[in-house]
Amino acid sequence: MRKILLIFVFFAASSLYAQTQIVQRDAEIAKMVSEISAKNLEKYVRDLADFKTRHTLSKQAGDTGILASQKYVLNHFKSFESESGGRLSSEIDFFTIPADNRRIPTDSKLGNVIATLKGSDPNDDRILIIMAHIDSRALSVMDSVIDAPGANDDGSGVAAIIELTRIMSKKSFPATIKFVVVSGEEQGLKGAEYLAKKAKAENWNLVATLNNDMIGNSRSSQTDISDNTRVRIFSEGVPMAETDQMAAIRRYTNGENDSKSRQLARFMKEIGERYMDQLEVKLIYRNDRFLRGGDHTPFAREGFTAIRVCEMNENYYAQHENVRFEDGIQYGDLPEFMDFEYMRKVTGINLASLAYLATAPSEPQMVGIDVRRLSNTSTLRWEAPKTGKAKGYYVLMRETSDSMWQKKFYTEDMTLTIPYSKDNYFFAVQAVGEEGHESMAVFPQPITR
Repeated sequence: MRKILLIFVFFAASSLYAQTQIVQRDAEIAKMVSEISAKNLEKYVRDLADFKTRHTLSKQAGDTGILASQKYVLNHFKSFESESGGRLSSEIDFFTIPADNRRIPTDSKLGNVIATLKGSDPNDDRILIIMAHIDSRALSVMDSVIDAPGANDDGSGVAAIIELTRIMSKKSFPATIKFVVVSGEEQGLKGAEYLAKKAKAENWNLVATLNNDMIGNSRSSQTDISDNTRVRIFSEGVPMAETDQMAAIRRYTNGENDSKSRQLARFMKEIGERYMDQLEVKLIYRNDRFLRGGDHTPFAREGFTAIRVCEMNENYYAQHENVRFEDGIQYGDLPEFMDFEYMRKVTGINLASLAYLATAPSEPQMVGIDVRRLSNTSTLRWEAPKTGKAKGYYVLMRETSDSMWQKKFYTEDMTLTIPYSKDNYFFAVQAVGEEGHESMAVFPQPITR
């Protein structure tokens, strides 16, 4: 990667202060973002809608049904392997889901389509997942025959995964990226649940999961609002897999707004908006919407860092509906309702975030804040990242009432004292790679002894 241009600004000469850096766009990442094609995204969505239905339990042969659509995605993944320098491999990971007397009437063989872009650093075992679900549905979740084009839910996410694989597989990243298209989402998050449990059982060093589900619509159904300048990222606050020790630290620090998933969401807002113009990332501080669920949730249940990317405005006439024209309204999840330029922008924030996470060193370790004495300053300490080389670190600061980091202090040491009271602010620490790429932030644990 080319080095990021850095402009250094000094607050003061005192040793209490560290230099801050205004970070410009990495030219190579910016180029990748610019290569995302709205026309490609539209073609993928229309092709996926042409399978008539992609219902998880559909049995159609030939050019309809979920099996045909999975082969379509796999063929795209396979076509990208030749330009990957041997780093990209793809497969359908089949598994059997037992009947659950709810949405899986009999034991069923399902599959997740996965393209793995192997990391270039043999000492870096980090894995990043970006995913979407290929299955679609109409009004009845058990109707596996009726037309269910699923253009937005979640053809939009699948299209983004295909386009990201096309572009990113040509590049080399230290960490491994898995581009995943799961099945069984509408039947109870089955494909994601299988993969999350597999990652847990095999002890993957899975540092981030980005779920993209419905990222292609910019018009609201009931208020007729059209807005392609905002996108939502959902993240859990109190972790679903919180241990007693984690809960005790959270209560002591009041860190309920600083889970790892919240740090990932903040990271994506900062990096995504840095690289994608005319798109504001709105952080939604809940795991998901009411009466809905997403494939990031099984990963959160297993203790992994996971978020959901979702459009700002939802068109409920095109969501979980039979295709029909009724009372002057067109129902059904059709490509005609899509905004492919909006999709391009949302895909861009995913690419920039993934590229940064896969290139930056891992997070600093043993991050702590000294709370052993009363003072009007704050002292933070940490250790070097486990993987990758850090040339320096950012200490981040925000007021307790704010959601985003407000100041960054740069240092090349592994301790920093700043003249702001630990009682009045929240802090975190990021590692900064040799080329300027930041890791995710780590919320400090109290140092009491």
